[in-house]
Amino acid sequence: MKNLLRLLKEGSRSALWASIMNAVIAVIKAITFFITGNVAMFAEMMHSIGDTANQFFVYVGSALSKKAPTDRFPGGFARLINLVLLGAVLIVGILAYETVKEGINHILAPPESGEWFYLNISVLGIAAILEAYVLFKAMKEITEDIGDNIKGFKIVTKSFKYIDRAKPATKLVFLEDLVATGGAIIAMLSVILGTFTPLIAAEGYASVIIGLMLFFVVGRVFLDNAAGVLGVADEDMERKIGEVVYDHQHVRDIQELIVFKEGAELHVELKIELDPNMSVAEADDIRDDIEARILQVKDVTDVIIEFDEDDETQTWNNPVSQE
Repeated sequence: MKNLLRLLKEGSRSALWASIMNAVIAVIKAITFFITGNVAMFAEMMHSIGDTANQFFVYVGSALSKKAPTDRFPGGFARLINLVLLGAVLIVGILAYETVKEGINHILAPPESGEWFYLNISVLGIAAILEAYVLFKAMKEITEDIGDNIKGFKIVTKSFKYIDRAKPATKLVFLEDLVATGGAIIAMLSVILGTFTPLIAAEGYASVIIGLMLFFVVGRVFLDNAAGVLGVADEDMERKIGEVVYDHQHVRDIQELIVFKEGAELHVELKIELDPNMSVAEADDIRDDIEARILQVKDVTDVIIEFDEDDETQTWNNPVSQE
């Protein structure tokens, strides 16, 4: 039990916050539905309930992925988060389908608009604010992972720029709450249009748009995590670590360098060339020094280093210094 609690403390904070906030939003929408009987609000309630369960599973998965290797699973559990997210996108896909279907039903048979207008607008406004808060938390977590001390509005711009470098759980929360925040705003506009203009089917069109946005999230997250399950190479980190290794005074060349992701962890395999006249003891000291330098890079968990003698043919082109 103590080990489980320790692992849960290491779970994705953004996923936990998103789950809590969506639970609050689901309760608010449920109360509104029981008061108004509005079918669209029922769909929104189910959407929030689904998001709550989805992001809670992501939080648990991100925590369990940090479990230490065992005799049965010597490779560790880092890729568990990718498997959990592949399951999570199935929930999002079902939500997307139901959202589009409900929107088409509203377009074909628009319900009466205007009743309980202020209550519906208030609930959607509160939902938009809470979703935006969770979205900002995810943005902040993305910028913190980069390692820069980013503050203010730059957190928003930098989070969009570095979304591909975010941890899998954080990326899912970011994308889901980006859609949720935008969807709440679109839903508010549709309620206004449906009440005060002849476009009484506006809520249906809004529902279809939100559903299509959710399908985009499904596709993006599925492709990212399918690659993560297989162990995808990280070219940005290869350039960064290559720079660290090549700067070592005793490294003549880098023959091979592979950095691949397992969940949020990075694994490095390296083959370098040294002076052929160097002793085994000297080479061993160099190995320890290079390994220590690489392990200082964020999220790197293990390093495998091989040596070869200098063949006087340059292989590594040091791409970072050329940028």
